[in-house]
Amino acid sequence: MTENTHCKDVKSNIVRRLSVAPMMEYTDRHCRYFLRLITQHTLLYSEMVTTGALLHGKRYDLLDFSAQEQPLALQLGGCDPQALARCAVMAQRQGYQEVNLNVGCPSNRVQEGSIGACLMVKPALVAACIEAMQKVVDIPVTVKHRIGIKSRVLGDHTSYAELKSFVETVASAGCQDFIVHARTAILEGLTPKENRDIPPLEYATVYQLKQDYPELNIVINGGVKTISEAKNHLNYVDGVMIGREAYHNPWILREADSSIFGAEKSSMNERIQIATAMIPYITRQLKTGVRLHQITRHMSGLFNGIPGARYFRHLLSERCRHKEADVTTYKKVLDDCFLSQPS
Repeated sequence: MTENTHCKDVKSNIVRRLSVAPMMEYTDRHCRYFLRLITQHTLLYSEMVTTGALLHGKRYDLLDFSAQEQPLALQLGGCDPQALARCAVMAQRQGYQEVNLNVGCPSNRVQEGSIGACLMVKPALVAACIEAMQKVVDIPVTVKHRIGIKSRVLGDHTSYAELKSFVETVASAGCQDFIVHARTAILEGLTPKENRDIPPLEYATVYQLKQDYPELNIVINGGVKTISEAKNHLNYVDGVMIGREAYHNPWILREADSSIFGAEKSSMNERIQIATAMIPYITRQLKTGVRLHQITRHMSGLFNGIPGARYFRHLLSERCRHKEADVTTYKKVLDDCFLSQPS
């Protein structure tokens, strides 16, 4: 059974003023469905999917999603133009509204595949990848990258001149949309987590890119924790991407539709309404063989900052990870935490 009822070859109608970053082991389809209940307009991204996994693995499992997740983009990891082109076609046929090329991930595993942040030293190859994908799809093909990289093997590539050269080369292939993580990637000596925290944020560098290339759509990423911060960035760039904060404190997205997109808020204005609204989805997914914890693990931050949050996280972890846990288990967690308490 599948919930994927979207059309093939869907044309994109994306607004990138606010998005949630692609995050490995986080932004899977269950996470995205949950986040979509909180914000209707924020652009959501898949986890990075490598071309090898798509071309030689379980393609349907990797690409499937629920129609309710739209607007939705697929992030690809790869460096072979023809392989990326084939995967871009799959993405468009499956209904994704954007294909994004990962040129920012600093992990050792990604580097071993010559993809991710190390591609910043190969702008001509990135341009060839973009061009190959754009030739075969109608949806936007975008790039997510760092402001530079440092590497004992590849050298120091942190000058603004090199960043401009990278952007100009990729733009010359037709790319119009650049998502820029405002940190340098340190390719040796730091873990991926440390690469999100230790290199200093250099927002001014991304702002300068927008000034120098006003014709391009520049989206800033890195360290954004509130909608208020996102609104401030929008004074200087075209869009803002929020990463871990949107996962660990998803309720911050509650204000996105009205504050960022000028739309009405969701009618579900209480966190418990969101938690309850997940019940039909959980019921359907469990029937397909999904385990309860695969869904509820993404919800542990929903009540952060209010009474009962810690107990909610504890019960989700304690009860929902068992193999036999079902929707009744989840309902009992909600009841024990919130619903049975007097208002």
